[in-house]
Amino acid sequence: MKAIIMAGGEGSRLRPLTCNRPKPMVPVMNRPMMSYIVELLKAHGITDIGVTLQYMPESIRDFFGNGSELGVSLRYYVEETPLGTAGSVKNAASFLDDTFVVISGDALTDFDLSRAIEFHREKESVATLVLTKVATPLEYGVVITDRRGSITQFLEKPSWGEVFSDTVNTGIYVLEPEVLDYIEEGQIFDFSKDLFPLILKKGRPINGVVLEGYWCDIGNLQQYLQAHLDALSGRVKINIPAVGKEGIYTGQGVEVDRSAVIKGPAFIGDNCKIGAEARIDAFTVLGSNSIVGDRATMKRSITWNGAYIGRGAALRGAIVGSRVQVQSGAGIYEGAVIGSDTVIKENGIIKPDVKVWPHKVIEAGATVQSSIVWGTRYPKKIFGLDGITGLANIETTPEFAARIAASFATVQGKSGRLAASSDSYPATQMIKRAVISGMQSVGAVVADLGEGITPLHRFAVRALELDGGIHIKVCPRRTDLVTMVFTNKSGGNISRGVERKVENVMLREDFKRAEADRVMPLDNVRDADTQYVRSLLTAVGGINTGSKSIRLVTAYDGKNLDRFIKPAFDSAGIKYDNLDFELKGRARSWQAYREMLPQLAEAVVNSGADGGAVLDHNGDSLILLDERGRVVSDDMLTALSALIVFKTRGGPVVVPVTAPDTIEKMAQLYSGKVIRTKTAVQDFIDRIISLEGGGEGEGSFSQFLLHFDALGSLLSILAFTRSRGMTLGDLVDEIPAFYMNKKVVPVPWETKGTVIRKLIEDPEREMELLDGVKVFHRDGWALVLPDPEEPVCRIYSEGATMEIAESLADFYVDKISNIVGMNLIC
Repeated sequence: MKAIIMAGGEGSRLRPLTCNRPKPMVPVMNRPMMSYIVELLKAHGITDIGVTLQYMPESIRDFFGNGSELGVSLRYYVEETPLGTAGSVKNAASFLDDTFVVISGDALTDFDLSRAIEFHREKESVATLVLTKVATPLEYGVVITDRRGSITQFLEKPSWGEVFSDTVNTGIYVLEPEVLDYIEEGQIFDFSKDLFPLILKKGRPINGVVLEGYWCDIGNLQQYLQAHLDALSGRVKINIPAVGKEGIYTGQGVEVDRSAVIKGPAFIGDNCKIGAEARIDAFTVLGSNSIVGDRATMKRSITWNGAYIGRGAALRGAIVGSRVQVQSGAGIYEGAVIGSDTVIKENGIIKPDVKVWPHKVIEAGATVQSSIVWGTRYPKKIFGLDGITGLANIETTPEFAARIAASFATVQGKSGRLAASSDSYPATQMIKRAVISGMQSVGAVVADLGEGITPLHRFAVRALELDGGIHIKVCPRRTDLVTMVFTNKSGGNISRGVERKVENVMLREDFKRAEADRVMPLDNVRDADTQYVRSLLTAVGGINTGSKSIRLVTAYDGKNLDRFIKPAFDSAGIKYDNLDFELKGRARSWQAYREMLPQLAEAVVNSGADGGAVLDHNGDSLILLDERGRVVSDDMLTALSALIVFKTRGGPVVVPVTAPDTIEKMAQLYSGKVIRTKTAVQDFIDRIISLEGGGEGEGSFSQFLLHFDALGSLLSILAFTRSRGMTLGDLVDEIPAFYMNKKVVPVPWETKGTVIRKLIEDPEREMELLDGVKVFHRDGWALVLPDPEEPVCRIYSEGATMEIAESLADFYVDKISNIVGMNLIC
């Protein structure tokens, strides 16, 4: 006995799931649905199988091969043009020399095919149709038979007035080769519409057999979801590729946090990872190699292989394709379907029944209420506030890193000399290796700086006279993110114009690939860390500790920073105790360090230390504590750095537009000048470099070090206080009091322009438009700054008192909320 599996279906009603695969390859319970049909045929002794193909035939051929792995023999017959169901089988006529079974490759069933074959032979039929009873036959071909099973009439998708039977055609047939003679070769010919009515007209024996069991024609998305519910509830007898226990099927290599909850029936594919306090509710299917983040929830939802469900994300009755990213706080609701390789960014919402085609990006905070068909995988703007930041090995993958590095090197031009560095964590080192490969692939000369921190990278680019580079670090905001910092020949961040050029090359894939003999060898730079520390000590002019050593209490990541801090402190005669806790090779977020400040302040006071210092794991950010345990960070640290520059050389001092007005007051005292700049790192650094060129001069108290090098800033401040015979607290006391407040207000991406326009249209107050909208009031000011990476506006305010600062911030929160509300109503 032979069989034909009809597998040419395009599956248009299953889109967007079938945009990049034929319908028989759509997975059910993590396996292509056609694989269940092959197993069913084999179970009934049918192992010689032909497969008719038409839409994306290679996809099926590549997966199933010759069938040997499944214990069957498969042959393929491709329709060059559509031939209809019967015409496709006629295309395989040379294979069919005896009674054969025809079955669809995109249905799910456990029918007893042996019983159908037995019935066919008993009746000596030319054609036997397998029938089943359904409650609502409107979407099927109704077949009317007499008591002996002989077919008397066909009704294709009848109206209720024509429903004379509840037995429908399942698309499973037992046929004799004779029927092929009725089919014209190369013509569109259908079984139900053409062949069977013709056989009936000719008076040849054609019968129908009603079989008990499960059958689902997976013709639309609702039926696709229902097939999974039926498989999990045991209504269909199929081989589920996992071990079942208490209704929960789990594959190999699954990791489930102890605090996670899984309620059966559910399916968890191979190598899945489920985070802390995540919840997988009943009738959920999780494809292999998927990640469910902490506190994420899934209910009656299906994901394909490689899905990423971020922290706190929610899926409710949704279907998600392969490699889809559902980032933190995002939600997908009932009936929504997300095509493969789509990214739904943080807090994005997909409303019920929305369809999103593959390779789309839903921006952070966006709400999608209608289907999205057109668009591209990459947003037009890839760069953010400080280079490119993305989820490690999910958004920022080695493949992406190599391509963006090749784009950057292409923009630099022929014979570019570029640096590559990363911190000491495995994920960033992996990305660095990809970056090096990408740069080399377009002919760049790459200097590998090894493991390091951002300030070392900036120093090495200048010292080695390179054209720029890329430093990869764990993001201080969230340690599951990786940031790629792109630098120019001055060690500053590349300009927005260069960013746009890199983005354009990336999107066009216009890489200038080097020929094999033009790929340059890697230059492994030695002693970069030693040279960097030496340059810091030279820049601050040494620290005169006198008869009494400086004693500090510190909090920093020893894994990443010890190689810099230990030699620097030893050379400067600084004694210190580091409050660091073992994180098993993981980075600590900047917020986690902030939460250590009370403990650090207590340790400073109790030990009688000269102060305390917190440095982030990449040496970018600094928090100081004076000898009394008072915290000096953010705006106060900016003011303190400005005061040092005023005292040593009078200025000019460069500060961001968000800095307090007290800096202008200090400038008047020292006859200095204040230059305000945009808040973006690239603007701030470029303005400082244009004034002092990197600040390596001895004793210069460089603003570059004070603002963009945590270790350099700490050494500079200690050197200054010791040279003046003062404590850190004395220096803080010289700063005039100021009061600032910061708030965040949600603003949809599409409303940000309206918010800024409405604020500017207010003629009553003086404004500054350097960066965002800064509005001056009688006793203070407020700055409204649209965030370039999130759907929010950030509000900064300063007042004569803290109450005024808070009231100004609240005033603009309310004003912006009203503008957003009115825009949504319109």
